[in-house]
Amino acid sequence: MPRWQGDFVKTSIMQQLQEKFLGTSLYCAPDGNVTTSVGESGQCVCEVFLPDTSFPADRVESVQEDSKDLLLEVENQKNKVKSGKWRKLLDSLQNTRYLKLDFELLRIELREFESLVNQLHLSFNSSSPMIESLYTEIQNMTSTVNLLESYDKSNLELIRKSFAELQEKLEECQREQDTLSVIPPCFFLSSGNCNHTGILSISKPKVVQVNGDLSSTYVYGCWGKDSKPDPGYESMYFYGGYSSTNYGNYYQLYSDYEKLILRSYFKRYSLSYDEGNNHIVRGNAMYYQAYSPLRMGKVNLTSLQSEYRVITEASERFSYSFINDQHLDFAADEKGLWVIYASEQSNGKLIVGKINENFLDIEERHTTSVFKVHATNAFMACGVLYVTRSVDLTTDEIFYAYDTETSEEKNLNVPFQKFRDQYSYLDYNPTDQKLYMYNSGYYVSYDVRFNKE
Repeated sequence: MPRWQGDFVKTSIMQQLQEKFLGTSLYCAPDGNVTTSVGESGQCVCEVFLPDTSFPADRVESVQEDSKDLLLEVENQKNKVKSGKWRKLLDSLQNTRYLKLDFELLRIELREFESLVNQLHLSFNSSSPMIESLYTEIQNMTSTVNLLESYDKSNLELIRKSFAELQEKLEECQREQDTLSVIPPCFFLSSGNCNHTGILSISKPKVVQVNGDLSSTYVYGCWGKDSKPDPGYESMYFYGGYSSTNYGNYYQLYSDYEKLILRSYFKRYSLSYDEGNNHIVRGNAMYYQAYSPLRMGKVNLTSLQSEYRVITEASERFSYSFINDQHLDFAADEKGLWVIYASEQSNGKLIVGKINENFLDIEERHTTSVFKVHATNAFMACGVLYVTRSVDLTTDEIFYAYDTETSEEKNLNVPFQKFRDQYSYLDYNPTDQKLYMYNSGYYVSYDVRFNKE
């Protein structure tokens, strides 16, 4: 029969057990289940016989033994530290600042490496020992980063050294690929430079991370940078996520890339139900689609004052093939601010309107020959409209270009890889010449390469 023995002077826990299992108070007096005796020091010692066998006395005794063992182990470790064997490591950990951001950035680099290896694998169109080796190294590096995240900062240098070695192997693999094919000349321009003949190619996708809300339901949204930032806001990022195609919940502003990664915003602005989607930031102002009636919205990011302008000819009947209700698509480039839409008069073909930023009005319009419902998205770069369409589940392509200065149209074939099948947002930013994509809740970006003849 299970029993509990203990000193009467330490009866608080026993009293609770007695009240729980026997329904009476514990006292040192004999009865059918309790016997008493006097210890060597004159204390009253009780023996309690618990008829309720549901009380796990054997487990309690086992836990007590385990606790003693743990206490002994802790004491041993403390003695090691006191003896000086672990003093150096302890001082290192105490004097090192824990940097969560470093590990987040390392994980981003690993994802970029993995994406590049996938592209190399597709380019070779066959398995390769080098490719398989790179896959293995990336997996090992990921495990290492996760393991070392709780260690001191000095270990990051070891990880970065491994990254450098991995980067060299990737470059070697790329050089091997380059010998198998002729790559046309291309170059990156300085910010604001339009001395080129158009887009030549799009880089592999760089997947930053899931949205700032960590919400898988926010599959629609936007993110990026100010295309004409005020002084002091050159590094600012914005993000807005929502679960519906016809309105946005809010947007958030981050002072720089690190704050974006750490999801630490400095301003959050809520939107009403009818203030829609496709936000873009230019000149410290956010532009977006609003409803009832369909109109352009503009909010000053400092004063938070809003203004609107109705586009009477814009139709709510036409949207991109990947997303419903995206009737006004804002874009910014080296030439200014634009809005892309379709009308009943154009029979659903894309129209590009140049926006006067001071008066929030359209000052010029260009009608193209592309039906909006056949496109997945569109953006502007150096005054040229580029339109995308789906090729397959993993690939889209820029298939059409319209020059607003010459009214010249071109058919193109510039493929690029998607992170996931469908995306709701694609915009070019002239300050860093990147494409920013919001793809099923993830931040994705691309470098844009231009052609110079």
